[in-house]
Amino acid sequence: MSKKAHKYINDKYTKARGGESHIYQIDSSCCGEFIALYQKDGIGTLYRMYLDRIVKPSELAFKDATDISQILPLLCPQCKKVLAVPMIYAPENRLAYRISRGSIRKKMIQ
Repeated sequence: MSKKAHKYINDKYTKARGGESHIYQIDSSCCGEFIALYQKDGIGTLYRMYLDRIVKPSELAFKDATDISQILPLLCPQCKKVLAVPMIYAPENRLAYRISRGSIRKKMIQ
């Protein structure tokens, strides 16, 4: 992936997590295939990926989804392993992917 600068989303969720964000490259841990670029707000482990924070590919963001039934599980495009399943993060009522433990690798790129 290129090191092109990406525009950060700066909203109430970013501020609630300390105002610090980074862009991560998410890869499949089983085969190393590129999955997504993701903006992680705050520090700590990546347990879930909020759909509104997926930078690329845009088709993973399901921007028109209004409920969880419209979201497909996140599969590795190469080995077809299930990496994450759709969920609603109840405290914020946000659509997200719950990441299966050990299924991804993340690398900070920005």
